[in-house]
Amino acid sequence: MHATTRSARLRLATTIPVWVVAIIGAIVVGLTASGDGFLTWLPLVLGATIILTFCLQLATREKDGLVDRAMLSLAGSFVVLAIATGILALVSI
Repeated sequence: MHATTRSARLRLATTIPVWVVAIIGAIVVGLTASGDGFLTWLPLVLGATIILTFCLQLATREKDGLVDRAMLSLAGSFVVLAIATGILALVSI
């Protein structure tokens, strides 16, 4: 039971910060980008979340579940940024 609890805690500790960075990045881009500028900046936010994901995974030094944690982090940030792109595209019309 201890390994399962550690795995779940590790999954949350490496996933939620990436999602928070994606949300904060989307908000900052939405507030500061003019016109279609968000189409340039949101992919850069996605790149930053990718780098952050791998930094967090390397910092844990835990190989079990690495792919699952990385995919959960990246898929969540991709969904957040896709929703932000849709909202900003609707607002800029």
